[in-house]
Amino acid sequence: MEPSQNNWLQTGWIWRQGGQRIFIELQFTLRDCNSIPGVSGSCKETFNLLPIRTYQVCNVMEPSQNNWLQTGWIWRQGGQRIFIELQFTLRDCNSIPGVSGSCKETFNLLYAESDWDLGRVTREDRYSKIDTIAADESFTQGDLGERKMKLNTEVREIGHLNRKGFHLAFQDVGACVALVSVRVYYKRCLSTVQNLAVFPDTVAEAAFSTLVEVRGSCVNNSEVDTDSPPRMHCSAEGEWLVPIGKCSCSAGYEEGHSSCEVINRTKQKKQTSRSKEDTENMPTDK
Repeated sequence: MEPSQNNWLQTGWIWRQGGQRIFIELQFTLRDCNSIPGVSGSCKETFNLLPIRTYQVCNVMEPSQNNWLQTGWIWRQGGQRIFIELQFTLRDCNSIPGVSGSCKETFNLLYAESDWDLGRVTREDRYSKIDTIAADESFTQGDLGERKMKLNTEVREIGHLNRKGFHLAFQDVGACVALVSVRVYYKRCLSTVQNLAVFPDTVAEAAFSTLVEVRGSCVNNSEVDTDSPPRMHCSAEGEWLVPIGKCSCSAGYEEGHSSCEVINRTKQKKQTSRSKEDTENMPTDK
């Protein structure tokens, strides 16, 4: 079976802080990213001598924070179950002196479905919460001094989607967090050939238990078995399962590597001659 494939979706970003959204172009300048309280926006750091671009916020000194980072409109391209992979770092509140109860160690992930780009000013009540995101590992002031990056990876999903696309949003409520990477994708079963039948690319369904039945088309110079036409099922994980039926090579053709090839007449004559000789040399009962 062919492996499943993830199709990536692209987007832009909008940053909103203190009631005002500001569009941030995807261009960055190198500056200190030591998560100093009060710093927010885009930042570029290095990790193992490789540049890492992040969006970060660390307004932990004041309570009641409500800072938003919103993506541009993402066309879902037929995907019904969308996966969101986040990579981020988050600072341990106990390592920041003087913050008491104003520092948080989580942020919220949200989405808003729509048939068009909602623009740079999107009402918060249009968003639905996906989950509250927490870090498995948080970093401290000591980690900063040693240039250690404790990178967390979390995957969430949304579906069944009905609109043409959606926006994602990240809500900060008072954490010291840097968003390093966001990958948005859906799964599909790749086009493949099985039992001399071609099965096209098929988008996986949203429900885990749902299998999409797909009918195959016979390869060139082959014919469908009328009693058992070729079928396979695309799983929610983007894997082909349960092959049923087949195609057979037409007269004058033989099965090759996932295809039907013209029978080699010379080879056929030799096989026929050898078969005839074997028959003639067979012992007979007397």
